Amino acid sequence: MASILAMYAVVGAAAGVLAGLLGIGGGVVIVPMLVFSFARQGIPDQAIMHLALGTSMASIMFTAVSSFWFHHRRDAVRWLVVRRLVAGIFLGTFLGSCVAASLSTRFLKGFFVIFLYYVAVQMLFGRKPKPGRQLPGVAGMFGVGNVIGGVSSLVGIGGGTLSVPFMVWCNIPLREAIGTSAAIGFPIAVAGAIGYFYNGLSATGLPGYSLGYVYLPALVGIVGASMLTAPLGVRLAHSLPVDKLTRLFAALLLAVATRMLISLF
Repeated sequence: MASILAMYAVVGAAAGVLAGLLGIGGGVVIVPMLVFSFARQGIPDQAIMHLALGTSMASIMFTAVSSFWFHHRRDAVRWLVVRRLVAGIFLGTFLGSCVAASLSTRFLKGFFVIFLYYVAVQMLFGRKPKPGRQLPGVAGMFGVGNVIGGVSSLVGIGGGTLSVPFMVWCNIPLREAIGTSAAIGFPIAVAGAIGYFYNGLSATGLPGYSLGYVYLPALVGIVGASMLTAPLGVRLAHSLPVDKLTRLFAALLLAVATRMLISLF
């Protein structure tokens, strides 16, 4: 067990540094690392993606709290936007996790590969939407929350890749969009973790120390290490050429996505 915890602590340490250095959401880093680690550990293939997504969501519950509190202290969270999105996010994320539980690892892996390619291209070219409209009404925000939550649950992320561009498009300054996205990440993670826990209770072939589709040794290792290393990433961000590192990391994401794609065949 000590060696297993150590392996996942390495995953968490890497995720924490990259999150602090590049502002990368945890799921983009954690999910592929968990997929490779679970395969190395000998976990049955049919459970790997579900466990990776559920464990990623559970880990984001812990990291999102410190993140959105940091932004809140700097008045960078628009809580009205959070309140208007949260109901749709809860419903969309929970339903998305229920859908994911019924899908095969092959399908989920393919969907995640497409998502990784999308994120990598966005990072390589630095494309940002131009402000072009105002925030929609209550019904519109509920629908947007459903979409953000549903997609996030299928790829095990906190939603920033989707919510930040949406808010920037709706004329919210980037600094506040990032802070508000951090606050939105917490309800996404809670609803996703509950969904993967609930839907995994009846699953077979899961390793010991699993709560549904949440693998506790990986959760403990990731959360403990990432909280220690994220501040290091923030400090490095002020002394290293982040733009060049972002492009390098995007190239790494492309390589990871391609490897996962090849594994499908």
